[in-house]
Amino acid sequence: MVPTVLESASSSLDSASTDAAFARKLEAAKAASLPLATATTAQKNDALEQIALSLMASADRIIEANAADLDRGRESGLSAGLLDRLTLDEKRIASLAQAVRDIATLPDPVGTSVRGSRLPNGVSIQQVRVPFGVVGAIYEARPNVTVDIAALALKSGNAAVLRGGRAAESSNRVLVALIQEAVARTGLPSDAVQTVDEFGRAGGTMLMQARGLVDVLIPRGSADLIRTVVESAKVPVIETGAGVVHIVLDESADEKWAVDIVRNAKVQRPSVCNAVETVLVHSAAAPRLLPAVLGALREEGVTVHADERALAIFPDAVPVVEEDWSTEHMSLDVSVGVVDSLDEAIAHIRRYSTQHTESIITDDLRNAERFLAEVDSAVVMVNASTRFTDGGEFGFGAEVGISTQKLHARGPMGLPELTSTKWLVRGSGQMRA
Repeated sequence: MVPTVLESASSSLDSASTDAAFARKLEAAKAASLPLATATTAQKNDALEQIALSLMASADRIIEANAADLDRGRESGLSAGLLDRLTLDEKRIASLAQAVRDIATLPDPVGTSVRGSRLPNGVSIQQVRVPFGVVGAIYEARPNVTVDIAALALKSGNAAVLRGGRAAESSNRVLVALIQEAVARTGLPSDAVQTVDEFGRAGGTMLMQARGLVDVLIPRGSADLIRTVVESAKVPVIETGAGVVHIVLDESADEKWAVDIVRNAKVQRPSVCNAVETVLVHSAAAPRLLPAVLGALREEGVTVHADERALAIFPDAVPVVEEDWSTEHMSLDVSVGVVDSLDEAIAHIRRYSTQHTESIITDDLRNAERFLAEVDSAVVMVNASTRFTDGGEFGFGAEVGISTQKLHARGPMGLPELTSTKWLVRGSGQMRA
């Protein structure tokens, strides 16, 4: 049906009104970023403490909003993994509040000196950390990210503009309102944290195009979401990545360590990006290790997708298919393969990894050091669960995301990764000859 002139005019007006409302939000965030950049550490820490207090005092309100999101999620067929990420309960809210307080205890990166020198003519040159300005974030079904990014942005002197997605819209609306009220109580601008969820998908698109108003954009979520943002954005993007995470069981691997570490990496919280998705075992150790390791996983309800050699040792599995090797299951599924050497294991990782996290279980120091040196991922481990790849575990209080790119930020991103630098030059009348 061809739209009438009146309908076309109405649509244009609605679009113009939406664009204007969106621009006002981003301009307010830009304005708020100015006093934030010069706020004292004490002011920022006071705002964080007020946020933590608000989260704890309003837990019932948050849980009620979250229940509405969960109901919609179940009706729309969200996966078990996404429903888990979406869930907020008293324990998780308390953890969020503690993470905010942990961020308050961390050193303030703003103004710290990176390097400096004095020229022979007496001119002083100093490179110092400064906030980006306005940090945008696009994510899905993760209301905890709303709090994490807001807190990290505030401590690093940035304003935050958040697009949290439809799945968590009720939760995020309440969380952002609480954060804004808490920030305002300290005298800092409430516009320092904004949500553009009310603009729907168009809000995400406009955020990607907001060059000049958004200084950096960080996507968190599925591989499809991240790819869309990276390919569509006109503002600078720090790319976080999906977690096709590997654990290699070396020929010398201790059986108890192998069982405990693989089980923890897969089962403790399978819906997150640092959960293991592929286990590679050396052929010389496979008959010894696979029955114990895979048996422990099966007891936890894990479906094992095994290649031919692993299936021969552990028949209580399903055959692996090619796409399994590159799949981030985010569920109680794991792919298992047998390799004949560390070289073969590293080659497999290079082919299928998303360069997030890889770990090797070994008692061979030479193999451990080879693995650390030759595997090119954001985090590479020896004899440890991949679940440690986390800003909180690394001592950052929380994380903005886990960067899998190779620019200024790689791995879990904390406060320093939300800063840029500028040069301060102090002279006393010197001129260049």
